[in-house]
Amino acid sequence: MHQRGIRPSAQRIAVLSYVANTRSHPTAEEIYTGLLPLYRSLSRTTVYNSLHTLVDSGLLKELDIESGNCRYDFALQPDHSHFTCRVCGCIIDMKLPDGIKCVTAPGYIIDTVDVVFKGLCPDCNRKPASATDAADTSDMTDTPT
Repeated sequence: MHQRGIRPSAQRIAVLSYVANTRSHPTAEEIYTGLLPLYRSLSRTTVYNSLHTLVDSGLLKELDIESGNCRYDFALQPDHSHFTCRVCGCIIDMKLPDGIKCVTAPGYIIDTVDVVFKGLCPDCNRKPASATDAADTSDMTDTPT
């Protein structure tokens, strides 16, 4: 944090540590809920402010995997892609496809590459088809034709 010009408060260290040591790519709310038992006076505002500071400094990455729900990842690790299960919602790290960073067009400067694969995780893939279909269509209504 010192190298990035950030004052290392207890809350910022806790937020950074939480994200760096979890594989779930947590949301701000999940971080707040996870840290609250350790920091009883912690506020959501402090978590959001810490996240913005840590993202701006390049220590954390903001992932836009779900519409309207930012998740966070530790930025100081090898480049990787993500997989999200369309049934259970798990998000896992995956190897970045070879050569993906070599794709450029003249005049463009690429700062970040975000690759997200979507499908079924191994656990959901083993479930009977009717169970995964029900989860996918739970918000759909039958309309007579």
